[in-house]
Amino acid sequence: MSTARGIVIVGSGQGGVQLADSLRGEGYTGPIDLFGTEVHLPYQRPPLSKDFLGVPDETGQDATALPIRAEKFFVERDVTFHPGVGVETIDPAAATITAVDGQVLPYRDLVLATGARNRALRIPGAELAGVHSLRTLDDAAALRADLLTARRALVVGAGFIGLEFAASARAHGVEVTVLEMAPRMMGRVLSPEMSDHFHGQHTAAGVRTVFGEGITEILGEDGRVVAGVGSSGTRYPADLVVVGVGVLPNIEIAQQAGLAVGNGIVVDEYLRSSDPHVWALGDCCAYPDARTGALIRLESVQNAVDQAKILARTLTGTPTPYAATPWFWSHQGGNRLQIAGLIPTDARSVLRGDPASGSFSVFRFVGDDFAGAESVNNAADHLAARRILDRSLPLTPEQVADPTFDLKGHSRTSPVPAA
Repeated sequence: MSTARGIVIVGSGQGGVQLADSLRGEGYTGPIDLFGTEVHLPYQRPPLSKDFLGVPDETGQDATALPIRAEKFFVERDVTFHPGVGVETIDPAAATITAVDGQVLPYRDLVLATGARNRALRIPGAELAGVHSLRTLDDAAALRADLLTARRALVVGAGFIGLEFAASARAHGVEVTVLEMAPRMMGRVLSPEMSDHFHGQHTAAGVRTVFGEGITEILGEDGRVVAGVGSSGTRYPADLVVVGVGVLPNIEIAQQAGLAVGNGIVVDEYLRSSDPHVWALGDCCAYPDARTGALIRLESVQNAVDQAKILARTLTGTPTPYAATPWFWSHQGGNRLQIAGLIPTDARSVLRGDPASGSFSVFRFVGDDFAGAESVNNAADHLAARRILDRSLPLTPEQVADPTFDLKGHSRTSPVPAA
């Protein structure tokens, strides 16, 4: 057992690995221990619902999991990686952690990058073979194996994961029905205009969507799913069910240690928890939004990576608050969706470009204040929107609606200092 007090990172996802890398980049030379509950080399999660589930390529090869860093990274960066070893308890008073394998490790600073887990369906039949959630590499491997022989798939939830899977399943020629309790697709994050566009795209690809419909039971024969029963009583035949009804932050270890928690591990603008030597980042943490001060929790690679880079500066002697502009993406078939900013659901929409062309954006405003933008197959608009938000540049609905307005040029202008 080491007695050196270094930095212990709990969670080997995108944020945890980035933090280890950034700490070395910022000049930290002390011990770094990285604990991960999965036995695999840390890998990228976003491709699991897209490329990893795709059909074999022209050589007959399937996609493989993409590592976050090569295996040699841990040696070259002098990071002690503990694969398949979770952390069971934290003792903030003693500044130690106890791992599930029994080892007790002291820390100078502890960073919780524990991520989130899929929300489970608690209905009869949820345990049947052929019922899947999708978050880990093992989840994706099991789902892909079933997908290769499936004829009819039922998707519960029209969020990013469910719709990304639906697009992949259609590429396999599988019939797909999506059940969604809300009145439109991705309603928590998209404008009505963009929701309608994606509904049309999925419908054209052969996906059937039933809105206002949940699921109450999954029926099986010989231990395997044969159908789902909707809240309307309708029976939907399926030999494969994918559940995408949201996630829950992994906060239990922080809660047991007496740290402040809510919808995530509560941290300040420096990502410090209620204990001065315990920090949190990524999907598991609730932090104050730099623009509104409200506690928010984001589930995105960008957020985890940017928080890790900022926290590395703080842990190496340069306290830096986290104030990055949130952005998100989703690939669904031939549609690359990119979102810049946290956009209120009641924001008004201004269209830029022609949806029929397959490349356009919806800019969102609260009053006349620019709140963010949703872009499809239009990286230029997305990057311009991010720069405008990053620099707090003014942008009016009239400018956006004018097709001759130089959005890219405007995003590169210098901010006007406040009076």
